Amino acid sequence: MGLQNHPYSASLAEHNGSTQKSPRQRQTFPAARASELDVSVVVVSWNTCDILRGCLRSIFKQTREVSFEVFVVDNNSHDKSAEMVRAEFPDVKLIVNAENRGFAAACNQGMRAASARFTLLLNPDTIILNDAISRCVQYANLHPDVGVVGCQVLEDEHRISPTGFSFPSPLNVFLALSGLSRAFPRSRLFGRPELSWWDRMTEQDVDVVTGMFMLVRREAIAQVGLMDEAYFVYSEEADWCYRFAQAGWRRVFTPCAQIIHLDGGAKSTSQVSTKMFVQMQKSAMIYHRKNLGLAAWFLLKWIYVGSNSVRMVMWLILSVVNHDLKTRHKSAAARAALLYHLFGLEPR
Repeated sequence: MGLQNHPYSASLAEHNGSTQKSPRQRQTFPAARASELDVSVVVVSWNTCDILRGCLRSIFKQTREVSFEVFVVDNNSHDKSAEMVRAEFPDVKLIVNAENRGFAAACNQGMRAASARFTLLLNPDTIILNDAISRCVQYANLHPDVGVVGCQVLEDEHRISPTGFSFPSPLNVFLALSGLSRAFPRSRLFGRPELSWWDRMTEQDVDVVTGMFMLVRREAIAQVGLMDEAYFVYSEEADWCYRFAQAGWRRVFTPCAQIIHLDGGAKSTSQVSTKMFVQMQKSAMIYHRKNLGLAAWFLLKWIYVGSNSVRMVMWLILSVVNHDLKTRHKSAAARAALLYHLFGLEPR
């Protein structure tokens, strides 16, 4: 998902990046409980009051064929999001954090409290259409080897968002950063990072189901554990899907269900963008070191060093020529990322 979809930069400086212990996760997430509910919907929110309201309304209005419960995990919002949920959605189970714990940790809080056969991780800046949740549950019921289901995401009535992508790797990162994936979107080699040759009109097994709508089977979570809280935000769903793949669970995109992505989950500022730009690369580094090894981590580090160096200079030149403040902010973000990779310094 894009930078604006993970508004968790306010607590990045306090996040210690410690890795969660998978054995403990598995011990505290049983495969089944007494509940007969079909779906536990978990929505993580940080200062998303207005769009969260629309999301919750759509869940209750558009979920008709399955039984469900809804959790909202509020990451210390200051816009009265929690008060709105209490007042307008008394059936929602609200978890309020005293600090911004990050996306993965907040999802885990909701999942630990969940009791249904499936858990749906859902972004607050989404709108459910045409009983999409029920459709995905029905699909999963018919395919017991599928651990994770994603659906079709609409940007508007004419555009489908390219959700679902390949596992991260140094090659895939290079193809994306170099622009080759955008220059040759129909190529199965160059377009592999985001599977850009595929129109999202057909069912497809994918490496990673995008985390804005992620229906996950309870047995699969019990087998591999919850999300790794070493990821404050970004790459957490890729890491999770990698673990599902290792355990033999399929991850599938189906166009049988649709949601709208409003693309409005954050308040964009240059400082937030810089922090999140660095955090995105930091999370990718964590993923490579954990899942692909030291050599892949080292190679990715120098791909980022080269890319950020070029971008810092080019964007700075463009900002001077065009007197463009937005481009200057991009140059500053590339510089901040370069400082992180070379010296371990993070923006505060």
